[in-house]
Amino acid sequence: MPIHIHNASRGELDTIIDWAAREGWNPGIEDAPAFWAADPEGYFVAEMEGRLAAAISLVRYGESHAFLGFYMAHPDFRGRGIGWTLWQAAMEHAEGRTIGLDGVVAQQENYRKSGFAYAHANFRYGGHVACDEPVAGDLLPVMPAHLPLLLDYDRQFNPAPREAFLREWLRPVGTRRSFALIDGPDVSGFGTIRACREGFKIGPLYAESEAKADLLFRKLVAGVGGGLVFLDIPGPNGAARDLCQRNGMKPLSETARMYRGTMPDLPLDRLYGITTFELG
Repeated sequence: MPIHIHNASRGELDTIIDWAAREGWNPGIEDAPAFWAADPEGYFVAEMEGRLAAAISLVRYGESHAFLGFYMAHPDFRGRGIGWTLWQAAMEHAEGRTIGLDGVVAQQENYRKSGFAYAHANFRYGGHVACDEPVAGDLLPVMPAHLPLLLDYDRQFNPAPREAFLREWLRPVGTRRSFALIDGPDVSGFGTIRACREGFKIGPLYAESEAKADLLFRKLVAGVGGGLVFLDIPGPNGAARDLCQRNGMKPLSETARMYRGTMPDLPLDRLYGITTFELG
């Protein structure tokens, strides 16, 4: 049977996210609108025998960067080369951009064979957390008026601008809230917490100091009343690890951040929480 590869529809993105949940990746309940806004042409599926057989995303940010994720085959179609065929087709979508990914450690060698180089480890921490509501005059719920400042600030932590994604990600919805540390024109950190299939994930979490990261973390957790919380941290940021450990969170899994192309120089010491493993 031939393999038919095409851009995923908006409805098929919902299916891809359901597959991710089945794989144990624990996506957010309302991730799809922001993911779609990032690059509506960045999601691909392979069909075989009239069914979705495999999926992958390659979301483009600006003219220089793209991020790969959601690389999965349905259990009924594994071991038949469908995923690799889809991978090769998706790579063309990058159009010369540097590509980043967060891959499981066991697949590092396969990614190297496709031209990816190891940058650093990432770790998912999780645990039941309860935090008191912190009080700080510059700690504000993110509103539309804050977006220009936050878009500029986010640009420090990512290889390319991602305005379309952030406009949706930072929009308050029932299961996702964002807070920022803003003093006039100055931003010293912001973060987002969202409800997932299980518990809550924080990401991104940026801060100019460990104390500010702690303040934002406590505000985000208190804002949802505490509970099971996950935070994906870059391995080189020891202060992020300390933040997790102070709050009783344990390491649950590890991924490898890898790049094909020019490896960006990002301020990992101020990056306390990765936005998502799927979109960077």
